Amino acid sequence: MKKIDFPMLLLAMLVIFMFIGAAIGISLQNIWMVIGLILLGFMFMGVGISIKQKRSK
Repeated sequence: MKKIDFPMLLLAMLVIFMFIGAAIGISLQNIWMVIGLILLGFMFMGVGISIKQKRSK
C-alpha cells in the first residue's frame, strides 16, 4: 500500500476550498471575493503542479 503524501493532499484540499469559496462568493454576489479566490485557487494549483514536476525528475 502506498503512503499518503500529506503535503500534496493538503495543497489539493486547499485548492478545492478556494473554488468552494468562489462558489460561496457567487451566491453572495461579491465579485472581488470570487476573483480573489479563483486566482488563489489557480495559483495553488500551479504550485502543486510545479512541485509534482520537480519530484518526478
